[in-house]
Amino acid sequence: MQATRLSIPDVILFTPKIFGDERGFFYESFNQQKFAELTGLNKSFVQDNHSKSQKGVLRGLHYQVPPKAQGKLVRVIQGEVFDVAVDIRKSSPTFGRWVGCQLSAQTNQQLWIPEGFAHGFVTLSDTAEFLYKTTDYYSPEHERCIIWNDAELGIDWLLSDLPTLSGKDQLGKTLATAECFT
Repeated sequence: MQATRLSIPDVILFTPKIFGDERGFFYESFNQQKFAELTGLNKSFVQDNHSKSQKGVLRGLHYQVPPKAQGKLVRVIQGEVFDVAVDIRKSSPTFGRWVGCQLSAQTNQQLWIPEGFAHGFVTLSDTAEFLYKTTDYYSPEHERCIIWNDAELGIDWLLSDLPTLSGKDQLGKTLATAECFT
């Protein structure tokens, strides 16, 4: 497995070593020891989530505030998405910046989004199935959302049409009014 730090170095893209032949393929999708070696982080994952979305569905930008902040290790097992992480740590030199990458079932890449980041993705293929591990449990009272089209963030979602959003995501706050990390 290879780990690549993105333009916001705390966000890490993992590319697995895939073993394939005429029968199909095999790869190790997660190994706690290798994750710690490659990141220098000792994280415990406590919950796995699985979603399926239609083309043009945008989920996010979601996060949980302390004491229930979540780090996420995300991947796509069917289809393709454009995945985005926004630094919402006020003390960070990259506060208010975003990084995005395409994740697909073809590449089997995974993205580490640490605590202190808002996260979202938009489905680029007809459908996409998205899996993610979290470092804390879902807690509705600690959940927050930043609006996907916040002009201050200027995220290029790779969309030609308006996305499909949940009611909750339509009510997201701007970064300027959102509860952020210190």
